[in-house]
Amino acid sequence: MTKKYLAFAIASMLVFAAATAQKKQQQDNGGITSEMMQQMKKGFGGSASDKALRNIMVNNSPAKLAMNYENATKFDSHFSNRVISKAVTDQKSSGRCWMFTGMNVLRNQAIRKHHLPDNFQFSQAYLFFYDQLEKSNLFLQAIIDTYKKPMNDQEVEWLFKNPIGDGGQFTGVANLIAKYGLVPSDVMPETYNTNNTSSISNLIALKLREDGLLLREMAAQRGMTPAKLQAKKTEMLTEIYRMLALTMGEPPAQFTWQQKDAKGEIVETKTYTPMEFYEKFAKTDFSKYYMVMNDPTREYYKVYEIQYDRHVYDGQNWRYLNLPMEDIAPMCIASIKDSTMMYFSCDVGKFLNRDNGLMDMNNYDYASLMGTTFNMDKKQRVATFASGSSHAMTLCAVDLDKDGKPIKWMVENSWGPNYGWQGNLIMTNDWFNEYMFRVVLEEKYIPANILKMMDQTPIMLPAWDPMFAPEE
Repeated sequence: MTKKYLAFAIASMLVFAAATAQKKQQQDNGGITSEMMQQMKKGFGGSASDKALRNIMVNNSPAKLAMNYENATKFDSHFSNRVISKAVTDQKSSGRCWMFTGMNVLRNQAIRKHHLPDNFQFSQAYLFFYDQLEKSNLFLQAIIDTYKKPMNDQEVEWLFKNPIGDGGQFTGVANLIAKYGLVPSDVMPETYNTNNTSSISNLIALKLREDGLLLREMAAQRGMTPAKLQAKKTEMLTEIYRMLALTMGEPPAQFTWQQKDAKGEIVETKTYTPMEFYEKFAKTDFSKYYMVMNDPTREYYKVYEIQYDRHVYDGQNWRYLNLPMEDIAPMCIASIKDSTMMYFSCDVGKFLNRDNGLMDMNNYDYASLMGTTFNMDKKQRVATFASGSSHAMTLCAVDLDKDGKPIKWMVENSWGPNYGWQGNLIMTNDWFNEYMFRVVLEEKYIPANILKMMDQTPIMLPAWDPMFAPEE
């Protein structure tokens, strides 16, 4: 063999050895090998039916193609028990569902008690102004409280990642109203920036992060006193107040308001402070409201509290009792039968027919469309971050069978009167069990044995637990 051919043979052997080694390395490292790729290609098949399905799907939404036609024809809007609500509200392009929901519960009671017009609303803009101011203070004070911890500490990192937002939950509604009262919507109406919250919230967040860094530097200085830090924090909040006032208007300290009856006739003209108005038209003992939750990843019949999950620094963290669904449903039914709406939250986007507002596990048949299965239960979906509470609405109706068991439920939404069924969303009981997470109940609808469980010392959960993202 000549040297030329010998060199070529050796080179070929080296190339083959290198390829073999690379292939083995891919297998050892968990990479996709050529054999795996060939197996996957065979799995697609490329048959005439596969190609036809591909040609359809590349040009259409999977949800549109997976819609179960037979299920759509079974839509039913009859309810055996319903709290009659008034005009549907609209949160527009904002994350204030939690606020609209909580205030809609109070609004419905106020309209009935004081015979107000159906379109009466409390001002969401008023309360949102103070929500953003209080959240700014919560962040800045938390930065002062944690200044000794390094920047890469998980708590400090979480604070700087989440200095402020427009989402929230019922505790925020209760704390804000108890501190600042309420005003009618025509006294402080919506603005572009209350209806479209992202721009101003992002600007405030940017300013808060800058202020947070400065507070950490100041707090670490020798001789720095708490009084000096509080004075600096007040200066920073003064700038935030100005930003809010410029974009939302300044909240009134007092106002003159014409009260009208259901026919639109003027009943009384009077001057109020926001707290006086709240005490006359919506006075509520929030200490008698309790949140229950269905989280199958955690132990039932235990009380949990979420760190930093509050809107007001000197307010209360979000606290709830974790219960199985079979305990939650009867309390909701009791509240509806007594004409009392509830704050309610769920994973709203799952299996939602956006045309008629029906949420049903059978709305979409993705398994048949894709030729596979989707079999996780609620516990598995929560544990793998596939599901969680995303939106708050007002639970107002239930349809019961002859044995008193729920068939379906209805919530009043805050996406305007033209979304869903007359502004409402309807959910089957199967969907309710799988994607409902939280409901706030008045004390009188909670059995004594469950109410006693609320006295437990709560188990504290970290703010960054993914199950507890603010509702929007």
